[in-house]
Amino acid sequence: MNKENLKLRENYGFDDLKKIMEILISEDGCPWDKIQTHETLKPYIIEECYEVIDAINKKNVSNLCEELGDVLLQVVFHSIIGEKNGEFSLNEVIDGISKKMIYRHPNVFSDGKAKTAEDVLIDWEKLKQKEKGYKSPLEAMKNIPEALPALIRAEKVLKKAHGAEENFSPEKAIDALKETVNSITVENIQNSGDSANIIGEILLLIVNISKILKINPEFALTNATEKFINKFECNA
Repeated sequence: MNKENLKLRENYGFDDLKKIMEILISEDGCPWDKIQTHETLKPYIIEECYEVIDAINKKNVSNLCEELGDVLLQVVFHSIIGEKNGEFSLNEVIDGISKKMIYRHPNVFSDGKAKTAEDVLIDWEKLKQKEKGYKSPLEAMKNIPEALPALIRAEKVLKKAHGAEENFSPEKAIDALKETVNSITVENIQNSGDSANIIGEILLLIVNISKILKINPEFALTNATEKFINKFECNA
């Protein structure tokens, strides 16, 4: 592989990035890069995604551009490892997502009738369920990755539940939260098993209220934490 053509220059393209990673994981490549696996890279793709969110929250466009590059690197890195192991290629990754986007947008590429953003999301979920072969909302819930952060996973599970039931209302959700909170006593909160269960139930109920009100619980908690830090700093 010709390394000379890849020495620092003004501009690079997607194919250049692919070649760079192929060189880095080759036998004569980087000692660190060439021993990486899908498993060892797991922490990095999570970190990079959160750094993208941080750049968006801070409205730092130049940093966002850089962080998106880091996320793209992770996609290419995993794909090149996949090619090396004979698992899948970068072209297969691109082909797969291209086909998915066309299939999931019949309103643009076929005879779909969706006119609003909400209609599109409804169709997206129906097509996803059909594509994955899920026969019930419960099956869809069970296939939501356990590796997701707890708040995000809870929101996704409740989204499937809301799709199966039409009787979710703010009043019922708030009543359920009040009932659970009112059930807390000094005795049961001092029992580690009971307190963990109660706190878990309260968190899930709050996520449910967030879902009904169309509020992202992850972002809501992040904002509340930032406000707490600022308030703490003012009182320091």
